[in-house]
Amino acid sequence: MSSLPNSLKNISLFLERLPGIGEKTANRLTFFLLNLPEEDLKEFASNVSDLKSKTKLCKNCFNFTEKEICEICENGERDHSVVCVVETVLDLLSFEQGRIYNGVYHVLHGKIDPLNRVGPDDLKINELINCIVGNGLKPFRTEIKEIILATNPDMEGEATAVYIKNKLLEIKKLGNSEIRISRLAYGLPMGANLEYADYMTLKKAIEGRNKF
Repeated sequence: MSSLPNSLKNISLFLERLPGIGEKTANRLTFFLLNLPEEDLKEFASNVSDLKSKTKLCKNCFNFTEKEICEICENGERDHSVVCVVETVLDLLSFEQGRIYNGVYHVLHGKIDPLNRVGPDDLKINELINCIVGNGLKPFRTEIKEIILATNPDMEGEATAVYIKNKLLEIKKLGNSEIRISRLAYGLPMGANLEYADYMTLKKAIEGRNKF
């Protein structure tokens, strides 16, 4: 890399800081950008420059948006009575890409992780509780009937789900007893071989078995 001009070297070094990008990949991407038409490169640079200033958090669900409320929350055809609680916007995108869910979301922007000094107050948990107590998301104000806890099935994700569940149970004691609290089912993926499944996966598969 020492033989590269500074203009290329600086771009390559920056790209190396991106997740999953090594030195060789960074160099290839740098030369790809260099060979782009001038107009495309300016458009790309403009989009990167505007990334921070134009990207906001949705006031309802804390998804990323360029407006006050994201497109999902504004969509009147979605079921606003069902809220799926996810850790990150990337998790939200996974649901949206598969088109397997028609409710709305609440993004926590993390999970409870004491080792990294992330506690409940660092997440958007209080905002979720306020949404429920306030009878639903704007602009439709639909009464919430179900909360799906879709945090990841690791230790921190489970701890976060349990914490939120306990908070929701406190609300139910105050009178909102119709709210259903559910958790994503875990078990064997399609095409899996039982021989290679770990203990916890089989345990969850047994516990979450359905009528056939």
